[in-house]
Amino acid sequence: MVQNWKEVGPNRYRETFGRYFEDFNVGDVYEHRPGKTVTEYDNHLFTLLTLNTHPMHFDTEFAKASEFKQNLVVSPYTLALLIGMSVTDVSQKAIANLGMDEVKFSAPVFHGDTLYGESEVLAKRASEKRPNQGIVTIRTIGKNQNGVTVCSFKRNMLIPFRGHAVEDRVENY
Repeated sequence: MVQNWKEVGPNRYRETFGRYFEDFNVGDVYEHRPGKTVTEYDNHLFTLLTLNTHPMHFDTEFAKASEFKQNLVVSPYTLALLIGMSVTDVSQKAIANLGMDEVKFSAPVFHGDTLYGESEVLAKRASEKRPNQGIVTIRTIGKNQNGVTVCSFKRNMLIPFRGHAVEDRVENY
């Protein structure tokens, strides 16, 4: 179990997040909480920020004529949200995201759905080129309030060994 605090003085503790390379174990699953209820505003803002002009995401009358009868949440928002949910558990200490693949959107997300994420550690290995760093591979899945999987993806991250994260070198962090 990873401690989420460090002692910074007598009877004084500072909250910490993330995991060092040594803290990851293949097969472990981290449930990311809290969940997030997706609002119409979230969907519209992300759609407009990314210049996605498909009316299924922001035109209610257009969406009513579709098989879904309502607006769909834009899929890159679902992906971004699940990545964000996983940060405190798996990538808060990461040096870099090295890549993502096997991204799947297996069910629609609608305004008012609440999403929950979880990540399983699939593999880890020390870096061949970077001392004191390793590569961790995870699969993250997102489920809605009914337990239906709406998105899944694999991600490779470059993670520092204990004592070698940026926060270990920043005074008072």
